[in-house]
Amino acid sequence: MRNKSHESAKVKVCFGFLDKTGRSFSSVVKELHPELLLPVCMFYLILRGLDTIEDDTSIPLETKEPLLRDFKNYLEQDGWTFTGNRPEEKDRQLLVQFDNVIAEFKNMKPVYQAIIKDVTDKMGNGMADFARKAAFGDAAVNTVEEYDLYCWHVAGVVGEGLTRLFVEAGLGEATLINHFHLYKSMGLLLQKNNIIRDVREDHDDGRRFWPKEIWSKHVDNFEDLFEPENLELALTCSSEMVLNALGHVNNCLSYLVGLREQSVFNFCAIPQSMAMATLDLCFRNPNLFKRNIKITKGDAFQLMVESSQDLGKVCEVFCRYVHRIQQKNNPKDPSFLKISTACEQIQRFAEALAPQSIEFANSKTKKKPFVAGEGRVQHQADVNEEIWSTAGQVFVILVVISILVVGAAWLMEARFDLA
Repeated sequence: MRNKSHESAKVKVCFGFLDKTGRSFSSVVKELHPELLLPVCMFYLILRGLDTIEDDTSIPLETKEPLLRDFKNYLEQDGWTFTGNRPEEKDRQLLVQFDNVIAEFKNMKPVYQAIIKDVTDKMGNGMADFARKAAFGDAAVNTVEEYDLYCWHVAGVVGEGLTRLFVEAGLGEATLINHFHLYKSMGLLLQKNNIIRDVREDHDDGRRFWPKEIWSKHVDNFEDLFEPENLELALTCSSEMVLNALGHVNNCLSYLVGLREQSVFNFCAIPQSMAMATLDLCFRNPNLFKRNIKITKGDAFQLMVESSQDLGKVCEVFCRYVHRIQQKNNPKDPSFLKISTACEQIQRFAEALAPQSIEFANSKTKKKPFVAGEGRVQHQADVNEEIWSTAGQVFVILVVISILVVGAAWLMEARFDLA
């Protein structure tokens, strides 16, 4: 947890930028174990700086490409800053005062510096590859394989870096670093969630991340998705995009099993729960193609509370939203059976991790009285006791988080990804 009284002026500047650029991410970072608080803050700001260069379409390729590929080296240059972003670039000031980030980066343990520098190198080169591709007239993502590769470069490598930090700090199981598919899925689920949700905003900005391999099954041209007469085609396209994202859910739950410390668990679980809620919001929602949509501030705060408990509660949250997706699944949708199967697989996997919590979640989602199965809770009185126990835990956590996270009501005003 952050202790302002022990911070230098430069550290305070860095946390100020975390608040401005991280928004929802900021409040979770500042609750991390002291060993990881500053390293994760620096990691985020460094990648945000890299992303601010990549996002700026006013920077020509001959300037942008070497900046992205060499960004890792600037971390060693005292006083380095960048003033070449267009004035309206939202995080421009971070790079204008990037010397503060570099100073604190160089004060960290060498092993943390090495991890962050390595991931910055991977992300910078991946971004440069896509920037070069776009500059030569191929800005679209064509295949699902390309889609996964883009998401890996801008978010999956973040999962790798965080995992290495967790393990190095002794706050995650050492074996996590050997499970590439798990930390890859942690990043890809978040990034795909954002790409699905922001399709209208990205389209208006001239960007396109939905892979042609998917949207071309439904419409002839990507722009057709936004025509009112093509609404049903657009909805079936978006449901296939959600189906693709659901393929990462079980890996994310498996990853959470390997986290040893509560603040690290919260740090990872809260964004994933919000991603599940957002996938549910996007699923077969006509407004997805009309404007930018997001979960309510109240839902976001509730998810912070629920996801700051344990794996059983997170499994319950995941299954709640999976059930909502199932309830909206349209039998006429070409992906109907695949979506049903994916949801059932997630439910079965979550039940294996936390069976009682999930059965209770299912009963609430279906709005039916909870009836325990054989071998579990046998009487409704026991269930009532469980409800009151859970309610008491939630109340206590709510009070604590309310004190620690003042102003969390606005936390979903922004994206919670890095890209």
